[in-house]
Amino acid sequence: MDVELYLKEMGQRIMERRKKLGLTQEALGERSGLTTQFVSYAESGKRAMRPENLMRMAAALGVSTDYLLTGDIIDKDKLLLSEKLDRLTAKQVRIVEAVIDECIELYQGDGQG
Repeated sequence: MDVELYLKEMGQRIMERRKKLGLTQEALGERSGLTTQFVSYAESGKRAMRPENLMRMAAALGVSTDYLLTGDIIDKDKLLLSEKLDRLTAKQVRIVEAVIDECIELYQGDGQG
């Protein structure tokens, strides 16, 4: 695999997740214990990360390292989602379930996953 492309795709996932969480690069840096410049380089795909920094970044973003590296959702991501569901009321969980069911129905068979 083309390493530059790989790093760019990982950087894109970091940036998308950071924005989804409403964080600035500075806030993500503070949350992860990394510098704002490091976050910027990681998002641009200009810098590979040491394993410990990848783990810090993933923890700060609430995703698995696998998700950042490959874009794949693994059991750890599902566990993190389950922990969020635990903080909801029963009624809220049913609403989330309905949204998931709607997504399954909407996207079934279109090849997106």
